Amino acid sequence: MAKTAPEGLITALDIGSSKVSAMIAQKGDGGELIVLGTGQRESRGVKRGYIADADATEAAVREAVEQAERIAGVNIQNVWVSFSAGGLVSDVASIEFELGGHRVEQSDIDALLQAGRESIDPAGRMVLHAQPALYTLDGLTGVKKPLGLHADRLGVHIHVVAADGSPVRNLGLCVANAHLEVKSIIASPVATGMACLSDDERELGVALVEMGAGVTNVSLYAGGMLVGLTSIPFGASDITSDIASTFGMTPAQAERMKCFYGSANASPRDNHEMIEVAPINAEDDVREGSRITRAQLIAVIRQRLDHLIGEVQKALVDLKFSGPVGRQVVLTGGGAELKGIADYAQQALGRSVRIGRPRGLTALPEAHSGPAFATLAGLAYYAASDPIDLRELSPGHTMVHRPKGFAVIRRLIAMARANY
Repeated sequence: MAKTAPEGLITALDIGSSKVSAMIAQKGDGGELIVLGTGQRESRGVKRGYIADADATEAAVREAVEQAERIAGVNIQNVWVSFSAGGLVSDVASIEFELGGHRVEQSDIDALLQAGRESIDPAGRMVLHAQPALYTLDGLTGVKKPLGLHADRLGVHIHVVAADGSPVRNLGLCVANAHLEVKSIIASPVATGMACLSDDERELGVALVEMGAGVTNVSLYAGGMLVGLTSIPFGASDITSDIASTFGMTPAQAERMKCFYGSANASPRDNHEMIEVAPINAEDDVREGSRITRAQLIAVIRQRLDHLIGEVQKALVDLKFSGPVGRQVVLTGGGAELKGIADYAQQALGRSVRIGRPRGLTALPEAHSGPAFATLAGLAYYAASDPIDLRELSPGHTMVHRPKGFAVIRRLIAMARANY
């Protein structure tokens, strides 16, 4: 019989277009995250990251969480949920006020953050994150702990991620209908970055490409912050659909063929390796299965990949991720499990590419250690970090000098990107 969840338990819930996965973890005495249980179910109610069938999504959420509960031996009440649909926007806001040269006290920081909260104007979108990223002292950027230092001017850069409100509300409704409390809804690139990227990568600059089933998110990190984000409405499931339609098979058969025989790179021997294609109706004894070469399968995969990676390249250019070839791209998500995709992407993008996998979790099952589960692990990391969220501050009034409107310091982003 499952027991009540102890204090400090974290439950992550990743609701994607192909699968719904859950993870129950707990902080160890040394601060490490220990995985207690995981669960996974096929996602039948999500299309391109958006809820298309609330009942089917709710059922998948229930089953995935119940499976994790059985393995962990606990009952949980609340979850940290990912949001990966298109429409996500990321920006960096800045606010500053005069200190007159005295030492920075906690009350100064509190007043600054309160003013930052009041300055946020998401232009009709729903704010998912509003977090102080780095402080500034007399124009010096990159100060992490200003408390106790002297300054004439104290400022803060606020990382803001917003999304269209209705898809976020629909996601929360499905989780609530499964009798779970939503602790917070986290933008997928924010969570995934915590699981796959090192502090040095986030500081020096890196592009994170999440190839989900229905959506590919491209995000840019620099100066320790997420400074750019765009979504592409294509993903790994489009490769599966192309295989199914080209060779006349069910999506399930096509997915299995992609996983077992598919690759992003071709070799001469692929022309001689034959693959059996079962009839689309397994009970049909009249129609016999056909055979294709592995080269034919790879050709279909490459055609879709060429288009998808071409869109990724355009997104990187739009995000001003240009310059030296050495700037790294981290590829993650379920689509990153395709054989040879890192080598293919490295050649296509002309950049160093590595596969991003969740790391640092104790007792993580082997089945959940691949790039397809990076967002799930990142949710647990995010929850464990106990981040400050300016939305939770109570309203107040502070006299400060602030920039006009929500723009949020596009100059800061331009400076960060100028390093490329």
